[in-house]
Amino acid sequence: MKPINKPRIKICCINSMEEAQLAISIGASAIGLVSEMPSGPGVISEDKIIEIAGFVPPPVATFLLTSKTDANEIIAQQKRLGTNTIQIVDKLISGTHKEIKESLPGIRIVQVIHVLNDESIDEAVKVSENVDAILLDSGNPNLEVKELGGTGRRHNWDISRRIREAIKIPVFLAGGLNYSNVREAIDAVSPFALDVCSGVRTNGNLDPGKLKLFFDEVNNFSY
Repeated sequence: MKPINKPRIKICCINSMEEAQLAISIGASAIGLVSEMPSGPGVISEDKIIEIAGFVPPPVATFLLTSKTDANEIIAQQKRLGTNTIQIVDKLISGTHKEIKESLPGIRIVQVIHVLNDESIDEAVKVSENVDAILLDSGNPNLEVKELGGTGRRHNWDISRRIREAIKIPVFLAGGLNYSNVREAIDAVSPFALDVCSGVRTNGNLDPGKLKLFFDEVNNFSY
């Protein structure tokens, strides 16, 4: 399967103004800002999220990664922090995506689906009716300490492809991506966008060399 268009690139786990500037300068279409999580890398304070989100110029998207499962809490958090996109990394328990949309006009909603098995396909199809995009990741929300992203693990890209083919909205692909496998990922899934965190970092810090290798692999792919 040959992708039609070059995927956009989101750099996640941004932790400073300097990292935001680096990601944007090399061509990132979006950056991810991680709020409180039960586990995983990249968590920064809400004050830092406000600072970075206020700096980033349009049209770059600022994603608030939230582990909250109550719609009203998510709405209040976005209003405090001012990002233009919400990435919900767990399932909503209270309230609906529709309520979030109605309360936050103009704010895009991206729901994460952790690709575990074929049931993830049905989950993605159902939720896709009420959000702007789906992000496929490799966490496991069923563990005692939930994994909700940043695992550095690759999941089953065949299931991801089937999800992408089954829904009508954009699909972001995350989970274990790096410059050595990103071409394979594009060919296998043909996602709208790629989401990378640990694959472009060294000792937790954004690595300019790895960033360049990753972007070069995407930009030089034969579309």
